[in-house]
Parts: sequence; structure tokens; C-alpha cells
Amino acid sequence: MSVGPLDKEALIPLLEELSVLLALKGESPFKSRAYANAARVLEDLEGDLSEAIASRSLLKEKGIGPGIFETIAEWAGSGQSQYYEETKASVPIGLLEMLALRGLGVQKIRQIHESLGVSNLVDLEYACVENRLVSLPGFGKKTQEKIQNAIVFHKKHQGYLHAHTAQRLCESLLSELQKIKGVMRASSVGELRCRNEIVSGIDLIVSCESPPDLKAEVYAIDGIVATQCQSQIQSGFEILNCTMNDGIALRIYLVPDDRFSFLLHHLTGNDAYQQSFAARAKQFGIKVSEYGLFLEDHLLPCKDEYDLFSTLDVDYIPPELREGRGEMNAAVHHRLPKLVTENDIRGIFHVHTTYSDGSASLSEMVAAAAKAGYEYIGISDHSQSAVYAHGLKADRIRKQHKEIDGLRKKFQGIEILKGIESDILPDGSLDYDEETLSEFDFVIASVHSNFSMNEAEMTERVIRAVSHPSVTMLGHPTGRLLLSREAYPLNMPAVIEAARKNEVVIELNASPFRLDLDWRYCILAKEAGVRMSLNPDAHQIASMTDLSAGIGIARKGWLSSDDLINTLPKEGILAYLNQK
Repeated sequence: MSVGPLDKEALIPLLEELSVLLALKGESPFKSRAYANAARVLEDLEGDLSEAIASRSLLKEKGIGPGIFETIAEWAGSGQSQYYEETKASVPIGLLEMLALRGLGVQKIRQIHESLGVSNLVDLEYACVENRLVSLPGFGKKTQEKIQNAIVFHKKHQGYLHAHTAQRLCESLLSELQKIKGVMRASSVGELRCRNEIVSGIDLIVSCESPPDLKAEVYAIDGIVATQCQSQIQSGFEILNCTMNDGIALRIYLVPDDRFSFLLHHLTGNDAYQQSFAARAKQFGIKVSEYGLFLEDHLLPCKDEYDLFSTLDVDYIPPELREGRGEMNAAVHHRLPKLVTENDIRGIFHVHTTYSDGSASLSEMVAAAAKAGYEYIGISDHSQSAVYAHGLKADRIRKQHKEIDGLRKKFQGIEILKGIESDILPDGSLDYDEETLSEFDFVIASVHSNFSMNEAEMTERVIRAVSHPSVTMLGHPTGRLLLSREAYPLNMPAVIEAARKNEVVIELNASPFRLDLDWRYCILAKEAGVRMSLNPDAHQIASMTDLSAGIGIARKGWLSSDDLINTLPKEGILAYLNQK
């Protein structure tokens, strides 16, 4: 590996992994932290890394000692490090896998390994079954149960990745595929095209003049492991089963262009949807398959998916809705909603700054929102109980509000709204007294602690918060973290009804790691007449304007712009908040 000015990022995860390996091995905490700190130094390093190594000026950076420098230089020069390889060989690989379990850190893993001889996930699961963890100091029955639940969660989601990660890879792959001579059309299909929250891999369809001649060029695309690609011939098309160099599964369908639309449709939508489409076609005497629409033995020409739907005399059904939840009947009777788009969003709520746990200052976040063309921004840092996030006490609230007053004069093109993300305490009360709450333009109420309540207790807690007259929105309603934490038990229909009665907005948290409200509950909230707000939960500038994952869930949940309050123009949102 040769390190250049743009690929220092390749070294950062290696330094981070070495830090973890040293900790698992039981080396000095100072030594382990030194490599983690070195990774942060490289993140902030400006200029050409290879030049900093060659001139040894990297040694002048605080946190880069001679030993770490030599490790970095060796990696940069040869792509290998003897120290890294020796350290990795001395630590059972299964211990690294155990780190994927939520709530199980390095120290606990070392303790389990050294006390019980457990060195992988299989051994750990058996140790839990045999009740061996309860005897370890600092563990006990509850800790063992949490580890068992974490193992179940890990096994359930193993092999999945966040959709936004897959989407970025997908866009890059499509760009490369479209550069290949002979490629005519290319698209994602399957889970990604249907905008699922998490996906098991990437599925693409490519039409081309001669599918067999394309394989070698596809295998040569950067990131695809050519030695792990296999070809599967089917009647009318070919499937390339590939693996990306980071282990992500990739499936590419190569098809003649006259069959592209049929296979594109066949691979988009679940079984229930496909059955409803076939049933509609049967009413016209048409048979449906991945090879086309057939009237008797005659293939009906369809240049794109819109032709498929018009042939059956139904409205076009967007890919997000193809779930077998009544969308075919709605399409027949012209009752499909006009789904919301990113261009409909006029402003954002749920924005964090350096006042709490954000990475950008208040003025930087406002400036970025104004540059993005938003008409309003709702600042909502954490409340005082969130000590871990530097939650705001009364004096810091006043300081922030004073700064907002100044920024309102500076940024007159965008409305800056004073808000707070108030913790919902275990008894359902909020984190401030009535007088303090009255100082905000809006209040987002969110659960951030005590997730282990049962369904009845959690539901009562959330409903009490939703019933508070100062609450404008319910934040990330079920508390889920995709691929990391299950939603806490909650009677969501009861919460939606409480939101309806109290005219409280329910947040659709657009963070790609949350996407909470679940799209199925979006449908339920819409039917109940409850308004929602698509919020970025932004802790940095980049996530403030990247709402694409949340838009996908909103569309999957049948939402139109009328269902979201932050599609209102500035005057409309101010009137809405004043009325509340």
C-alpha cells in the first residue's frame, strides 16, 4: 500500500483496531489509548501524509511518538506492519467479534476470556446458557441476560448493513457500470430500491447489448473481489454473484434491453405486492413473469415500468409502496398519495450544537441551514438530565437564547427557533419546570434512559409526556438504533392516539441509524390524522442537509407533504407553533 495525500483514511481504522487489540491483549491502557489518539491526529492532519512521513515532520505532532511513527511509516511504505500482525495473531479473532455485541466492552471481554476461557461468540452463548457468567465479579444475572439478548440481536441482523451505506456504494457502482461500453440502462432493485431501512446486500440490474461480453469489465470495477465472483445463467439473463472487498454481497443482473423493464419490476416489491400485480393482470387475460407480460403467447412491448402499469390500466405505484398493503387497490381507484420529496422540506427541527453534543457551533449550524435554503431551523440541544451530552441548565439556556437573538439580526433570511430536546424522565415528567419550558418556541420530548421498562410502564411514561401542554413533538418515539438496539416495548397505537388528542407532532427521525418512526407506524399516524415532522437529529453540518434516508421512510409510510409540518413555509410554521 502506498499512502498518498488522499488515502490517509486507510491508516485510521488500522490504528483504531491496533488500539483495541492491545487492550484485549491486556497491554497498558496508556499504550492502547496512544494508538487511538494517533488515529485522531491523522484525522485532523492537513497536507500530504506521505510528505509528513518522508520529512519526519509527523513526529512533531502531539501524540505521534517514535514507536507509533515507525508503525505508520511501515504501513505507508509496504501496506503491512509487523507489530500489527504480531499483535493481531496474539489475540483470538473471536474476541473482536464479541465487541460487536452492544454493552460488552473490552474489559468485560477480557474478564470473560481470562476467567472462563471463552474466545468466540459460540462459546459465549453456551457460557450464558450454562449460567457461568453470573459468578464473575461485576456481572450477575441481569448482565448475563443482557448479553444473551445482545447475542440474539446480533445473530438476527448478521450480514445486514444500513441502507444509506449501501446506497452510497450503489451509486458509485452504477456510475462505474454506466461507463462500460455497451451498457444501456442500470438501476438498483430489491431492498434498496424499495427504501428498506437495512439491507442484506446490493442488487443491481444492467441492460446491455451483449451480457456475456460484460463480465470481465464488471469484475474489474474497483472494490469488487474478482476471485469471489460467480456467474449464473438463466433463460433470458445472467446473474453475477459478487463480493465487495469489505464483504458486502453484490448481485448484478445482466439482461438484454428489451427485457430490462420486466425484470426491474419483478425484482422490486415483496411477494404480496407481486401477487396483487399478477392478480390484476389476470383480469385482462395477461400472464406475468420476470420475462415479460404475455397475452396468450404474445409478449406485450413495454419500454419502461410506466408501460407495465398502463397496460393494466392502473396508476404507477412507486417502488417504496410495493409492500402488498392495499397499494394496488389504491392505484386502480386513483387514490395513491402524492408522496413527499426532499424538495418539499422547507425547514428543519431537532438540531444539536456545541452547546450540548453537536460538533458545530450555533452560528455554524444556522449559516449552513441558510446556505442550504431552509426557511427556518429549530435548535434543540439536550436538556439538563443528559449529563453525558452536556445538557443545558438554566444559565446556559439563557446564554443560548441571547446568542440566538443576536443571530436573528445577522441571518434575517432564516427564522431561528428556540427549542430544546427535553428528556422524558422515568415517571413521564419533563426535564424542566413550567417557567423554563415556557421560554422555548417548541419542545421535543424524548426518552434517553431507563429503556428496560415493560410495555405498560413505558407506554404510560410516554403518554404522560405527550399529554404535557408544553410538548410540541415526540422525538424518536421507539428509541431504536438500527442494527444496534431494538425499540423499547411501547404500545404505539395508544401513543399515536394520545398524540392525536393532544395535538402533538410525532417525529420521523431521519438519522439513517434510527429512522424512527417506523414506516408502518407512519401509515397508522397518517390514518389517525396525526401530523409528523421529518427531523435530521443533526449533530453535525453534513447530517443537517442529508434527509434522503428519512424521505425514503416517509414515502414508504405513504406520507405526502401535507402530513409533515416542516413542509410548511416560514409563515405557516410560525402560525402553527403560536397556535400550539
